[in-house]
Amino acid sequence: MPIVALAVTVVGYVNARRVAGVVRVDVPIRDLPAELDGYAIAQFSDIHVGPTIKRAYLSAIVDKVNGLGADAIAVTGDLVDGSVQRLAMHTEPLARLKGNDGVFFVTGNHEYYSGALEWIAEVRRLGLTVLMNEHVVRRRGNAALIIAGVADYTAHHFHPEHKSDPQRAVRGAPPDVGARVLLAHQPRSAPEAAAAGFDLQLSGHTHGGQFFPWNLFVPLQQSFAAGLNRVRDMWVYTSRGTGYWGPPKRFGAPSEITLVRLVRA
Repeated sequence: MPIVALAVTVVGYVNARRVAGVVRVDVPIRDLPAELDGYAIAQFSDIHVGPTIKRAYLSAIVDKVNGLGADAIAVTGDLVDGSVQRLAMHTEPLARLKGNDGVFFVTGNHEYYSGALEWIAEVRRLGLTVLMNEHVVRRRGNAALIIAGVADYTAHHFHPEHKSDPQRAVRGAPPDVGARVLLAHQPRSAPEAAAAGFDLQLSGHTHGGQFFPWNLFVPLQQSFAAGLNRVRDMWVYTSRGTGYWGPPKRFGAPSEITLVRLVRA
């Protein structure tokens, strides 16, 4: 048994510390305009820059994401574990992210543990667009795409004005939209997002369970642990995360950078 435990620990450490692999996911969208067929969003999530994840680790992720040539980049929360004062030099590589239609960020619960207001300002300084219950419109020819974002599902416990609100995030959108994409850190935002008319929600938070016994507790809080799932007429993609939280260990839940493509159903 000690040998097995040691082997699991070593494999878990290697899985955690390696640069995440790319997972490619095609999401069929009903009535997607031809101009948006193949629209690509690179998603990374749950890096947890902090005690053991530093600048070099994030820089390697940024290089890999930029190499995908995505139309847009989505950072779906839990970027940090610590204050801006301690970690600003380690999050600087985010300034190098390049997405043709922009680089977007939504808060996770760990931003609120680490000083969310300061981190929102810092992420904006680095050139990312922070979506706080709001959206942007991007066009391909005559077709329009909405990329929206909500604050973390628990944000109102820290700042009442940050209460997560998918309905508000889509308010004022043009009527001719061909696809609506929501960035929401926690999968459990999905029922409200589906009711608001989104076609796809991109989330993280769960780490896919990361390792035993955490994987047993994820279903107690979240509807989905990982992968592509459905809530009424909306798809939900839940990333296993690109970094890790706590000990550098991943077993049975490899980290990922996700390249999501919208395709015609």
